Amino acid sequence: MAFPKPFYRWRPHPWHGLDVGPKPPSVLHAYIEITPFDTVKYEIDKSTGYLMVDRPARTSSLPPTLYGLVPQTYCGPRTAALMEGAEVGDGDPLDICVVSERPISRAEVILKARVVGGLPMLDGGEADDKIIAVLDNDYLWSEISDVAELPAALVDRLRHYFLTYKLMPGEQEHEVTIGPTYGREHAEKVIRASIEDYEHEFGG
Repeated sequence: MAFPKPFYRWRPHPWHGLDVGPKPPSVLHAYIEITPFDTVKYEIDKSTGYLMVDRPARTSSLPPTLYGLVPQTYCGPRTAALMEGAEVGDGDPLDICVVSERPISRAEVILKARVVGGLPMLDGGEADDKIIAVLDNDYLWSEISDVAELPAALVDRLRHYFLTYKLMPGEQEHEVTIGPTYGREHAEKVIRASIEDYEHEFGG
């Protein structure tokens, strides 16, 4: 029996075993960890590659888009250098938020995402960029080429979610700040830097 190529005898690690995407830095693969329907924060286990429960949502705020990671990226010194005030990268794969018209209610899926911009999130001095993308073949959003073309309310919801998703009810101060939204051109610089950081950290 001839197996199709590529064929994986074992499940590939979502961070290290999947390709970064068909046309990086503009069209990427996104491995989805959280959907807009999740009241629990799930996160990839770096050792096994399986999705694990990080914590229940602390507030009533839910992610307004699909949320996951870009394979074979790493937020290291090159990525941190692109964000004002960042001392280091957060040492995780690059985060990505993907807008889709049709509800996608399950996580642990891989999709093609076309980059349109990002949010420069600084978490305790660590660069923690949130790339914003649209589902590549989405019938409603596929013509969007830059984050400025998205509804302002949607981007505001993303900003609010990331400013509050770690905040305990009743708390007023925390170490997360988010600067002005950046467009596709800068987002692609961040992605290139994170790919270089990954190659330096883990090898090509």
